[in-house]
Amino acid sequence: MNYIIKNATLVNEGTTTLASVVISDGKIAQILPGRDARPCVSTGTIIDATGLYLIPGIIDEHVHFREPGLTQKADIFTESRAAVAGGVTSFMDMPNTNPQTTTNELLQQKFDLAAQKSAANYSFYMGATNENIDEIKKVDPKKVCGIKLFMGSSTGNMLVNDNDMLVRIFNESPCLIAAHCEDEQIIHENTVCCKDLESKDAVVVDASIHPFIRTTEACYKSTAKAVYMAAKFGARLHVMHISTKSELTLFRNDIALKDKKITAETCPHYLTFCDKDYEEKSYAIKCNPAIKMASDRDILRKAIVDGHIDTIGTDHAPHLWHEKFTDDYFTAKSGFPSIQNSLDVMLNLYHQGVISLEQIVKLMCHNPAELYQIKGRGFIREGYYADLVLVDLNHEKVIKNDDMLYKCGWTPYDGMNVKSRVTHTFVNGKLVYHDGIVEENIIGKPLEFDR
Repeated sequence: MNYIIKNATLVNEGTTTLASVVISDGKIAQILPGRDARPCVSTGTIIDATGLYLIPGIIDEHVHFREPGLTQKADIFTESRAAVAGGVTSFMDMPNTNPQTTTNELLQQKFDLAAQKSAANYSFYMGATNENIDEIKKVDPKKVCGIKLFMGSSTGNMLVNDNDMLVRIFNESPCLIAAHCEDEQIIHENTVCCKDLESKDAVVVDASIHPFIRTTEACYKSTAKAVYMAAKFGARLHVMHISTKSELTLFRNDIALKDKKITAETCPHYLTFCDKDYEEKSYAIKCNPAIKMASDRDILRKAIVDGHIDTIGTDHAPHLWHEKFTDDYFTAKSGFPSIQNSLDVMLNLYHQGVISLEQIVKLMCHNPAELYQIKGRGFIREGYYADLVLVDLNHEKVIKNDDMLYKCGWTPYDGMNVKSRVTHTFVNGKLVYHDGIVEENIIGKPLEFDR
């Protein structure tokens, strides 16, 4: 089916212009500047986008959709539908499932699942372990988004702590290494100390203790090690979910993204919440790395503008309500769902004057496409796949748990007032979401990488 999106305000490649876009055979066939331009096709469904903003589909390079093995929390079907409702048209899923995605056979099984279930485009990370370097070396870099390296333990406990193996991974990985960086020894020592103080009634152990266990020091030490090893061996390193101002000193902002081999991601929650929010949100915002101080949040907000941070990913990580809200800090799960709300939250920062629309699109669409070398996506260009999102920037609403499409049914952003909404999402030229409805029979495509 052809579509003609008329009179939209395009936000693309650093500019904002009035234009119409023609979609044909799943691709962007024509971009027509100005108002009421004549399209190249004579037939097609016309969408009047007057007053709406058209952006490329968001590419979320950091999600945990929990399939296989943890589908009581989430699955590819439910979470991909939440994704497109939030304007995310492509995702890259992490390997800490059950079984863990640490062989090429298990990796292919996830691709097969997505080919049956996913409303969005997809790729999957191979998980690194202390033993699977031979599997890592067999990964097809044109098909697989990257190697996920846990240099700090989190959900699934895939910690790689053998230094010889780390050397081999940084030296021999055929594609980008996406790293979770927290120093395990520091976290362990802080945990033991906290339990000891709790036993003596010397400290109240609740959600607010999290940034004092998974500390700035733990993040910086591990990130510094990863950056050092990547530089030494010439590896392509992307450090995920930067949460501290100190880590930013390890990354450059004086060269173009195409010239960087070491890059950084942060997440909307590190730009929104801080330590003061634990009192209200409690374990709802417990995640790894921990949300830290207001000063970290404020410096990270500057870093997404000045180029120290290269991408925004969600670290979408659903858990069931009862797994999060326990009376015990040590058993409350870390992580939360967020993919349906990521654009809403980033656009709130736009409305607050923190970041421009062009910069949001750069961090969430252009840069992930360039950094991962994704073919034909991330930009509004003729000949590219028609992964497109229409946004109303003047629609106030309150984010509510009841409106979430996540299987777990809740969001840490519950109760937040936002001033924008996604009205339409196209995946490969198909209208997969509009006016609150997800079309059930549309399936995305595997991402391809130009490496």
